[in-house]
Amino acid sequence: MRRPAALLILCLLSALPARAQQAEAREAAQSANCKPTKLEVMKQVTGRIAETIYKVSCAAPKDSFVLIQCRDRTCAVMR
Repeated sequence: MRRPAALLILCLLSALPARAQQAEAREAAQSANCKPTKLEVMKQVTGRIAETIYKVSCAAPKDSFVLIQCRDRTCAVMR
């Protein structure tokens, strides 16, 4: 009876999104000279090669933003 439950848990864990947290995305934005004010998830892909793309709004100039792509716990500026 424990085997099906363990299999179910294993299947659920294999579909987790990228492990990068908002802190890593904020750090990447700061490296692009953007003082982050707001963070939005634009795209989230689960599975073996999980990734999350964040849209980070910047404090100045007004209405500017950067896109941050995170895979695992590594984030990089896209734009």
